[in-house]
Amino acid sequence: MQTVQKTYRTSFREKGSKFIGFLFPALSQEDFNNRLSDIKSDFPDATHHCYGWRIDPTDLREFAQDDGEPGGTAGLPILNQLKSYQAVNCGCVVVRYYGGTNLGKSGLINAYGAAAERCLAQATFVKIIPTRNFIVSYSYELQNHIEQLKNSFDLKELNATYLEKVTLTLACRAEQSEALRDRLQQLNHLGIEVQRNGPGYIRGS
Repeated sequence: MQTVQKTYRTSFREKGSKFIGFLFPALSQEDFNNRLSDIKSDFPDATHHCYGWRIDPTDLREFAQDDGEPGGTAGLPILNQLKSYQAVNCGCVVVRYYGGTNLGKSGLINAYGAAAERCLAQATFVKIIPTRNFIVSYSYELQNHIEQLKNSFDLKELNATYLEKVTLTLACRAEQSEALRDRLQQLNHLGIEVQRNGPGYIRGS
């Protein structure tokens, strides 16, 4: 999976109709709706504002909207392009100004899909890496053991508190998570406490 970190735009004409595509990051449906509202405000006289989005790599949700075009001819082709690029936490809106010539269902599918694909083709992507997260609590004198774990596994520190004990929230690549859990269990006798904190994800390079 992968995502984008900025907005990409493209436009072209097909038999007189103008299509303007926007690809942008969206971490939530609210994020997407806010961006959609901005686009509608920028193009209030457009004939259609069609879109697709895919959000949350840990519990993937996706949606497509034809906005008055024949069913399955606009939103779905956009969504399918997002899927083909394995794009998540982003959305694509395609604005259409009708040019007076009907494109037919196949023409609409090709045009909306092309608008999305043109945005995706020019985008720079960042990898989305699935993780399993752990909360680890330990005494300060055990810090060396934790540092050894960090050197042995590809871990990212998401949160840290330093009170009577150190408590870290660590993200571990999903494929390494069982091995990390086993290693942590081997350290139970030292007083290192471990709690699973569910799935998550981090951005890679």
